[in-house]
Amino acid sequence: MVEKEQILKAVKTALDTAPERKFQESVDITINLKNIDLAQPKNRIDETILLPHGVGSAVKVAVLGKGEITTQAKDAGVDLIISPEEIERLGGEPREARKIASEYRFFLAETSVMGQVGRWLGPRLGPRGRMPTPIPTGTDVRPIIERLRSSVKIRSKDKKVFHARVGSTGMAPEQIAENVDAVMKRIESVLEQGSQNIRSVYVKTTMGPAVRLI
Repeated sequence: MVEKEQILKAVKTALDTAPERKFQESVDITINLKNIDLAQPKNRIDETILLPHGVGSAVKVAVLGKGEITTQAKDAGVDLIISPEEIERLGGEPREARKIASEYRFFLAETSVMGQVGRWLGPRLGPRGRMPTPIPTGTDVRPIIERLRSSVKIRSKDKKVFHARVGSTGMAPEQIAENVDAVMKRIESVLEQGSQNIRSVYVKTTMGPAVRLI
């Protein structure tokens, strides 16, 4: 378990040593695992983690379906609503579908359209880890959307080295450190040997040097 003071020190160093930019950069951590066979799907990490302070910029959420779910999504100010007809149309527009799959981080879909999603959009969303979360009829989607806007999705696939966004340079170091702490605790909780499966962790801004945390 990494001490919070240790995390904060690494975050401050990463921010202080980053080249000065006229725009906000992302702050990311790179996690390197050890003593774990990621060729086995059961060992892979695929987690959506709620960050205490969000990532410092808008996380785009798309909702697929019709009727009440779209009404609620509009109330929540969701970024994109895709109707059943649009799902099928996008299936024949691979370039547009790829753009949506890259631009939107989270997808929610009414259970009744999941078959269509799998058929028409699965090849675009699946490989990117963007397949929608099914939403049963009658579920209030608004609080789900709000949580996702402050969340980050982490997928290791079969690689021992993977990255996670934990904030932006416009955030206070203390906020970023708390986000890092939340991610680390979740990752350790799903690893078979916890912190013993972590070889190293680095924190850095997009253009800055990597600072070793572990």
